[in-house]
Amino acid sequence: MSGFTAVVKRDVVLAMRRKTEVLMAVFFFVVVAALFPLGIGPDLNTLRMVAPGILWVGALLASMLSLNRLFASDYADGTLEQMALAPTGLTQLVAGKVVAHWLLSGFPLVVLAPLLGVQFDLSATALWTLSLSLLIGTPVLSLIGSIGAALTLGVRGGEVLIAMLVLPLYVPTLVFGAGAVQAEVTGLGASAHLSILAAMTLISAVLSPWASTAALRLALES
Repeated sequence: MSGFTAVVKRDVVLAMRRKTEVLMAVFFFVVVAALFPLGIGPDLNTLRMVAPGILWVGALLASMLSLNRLFASDYADGTLEQMALAPTGLTQLVAGKVVAHWLLSGFPLVVLAPLLGVQFDLSATALWTLSLSLLIGTPVLSLIGSIGAALTLGVRGGEVLIAMLVLPLYVPTLVFGAGAVQAEVTGLGASAHLSILAAMTLISAVLSPWASTAALRLALES
């Protein structure tokens, strides 16, 4: 696991040197969550009903902002080729890069979501469910996004292609993530939605690094 840990630390340190890229996703999420209540109006019942979808869509789009840079810089300077030749194994290193991406683009959203959910008049239980659903579900966004980033590596217009590839695959995560909060708001209970989210995260954690590695090897050979 030394290679995995080293890649996580390396990507986090490099991202901290380019704080603008990290803050961009957070700023986008805050702006989306802050502007919607102004456009919808002051009706609290309406705000409570639309809050799960708005916050989850904001988190989904914010996590996509940095996907095109997940492998691009390492591919451009030759680091990715060295990773492919490393004895640790490229799959483990790719998993480390995905974890670093989630720490930088997913975890901050989990922390901020309860604060932004207050303006939608969500109850304490609903806010807790919102944070838990994002904590369980946002890793899926990074894992699936890594496949799209690997498939479009070195392709002109890769940012648009990533969106076309991953957005359809994000829909189940969005449905069950927002559905968990909605079920809690309506009193139905969120356990079923959260269980499905957890299952999706586990499946993605097993399959996505292997798929991303295969796509990266194809990109390196081309």
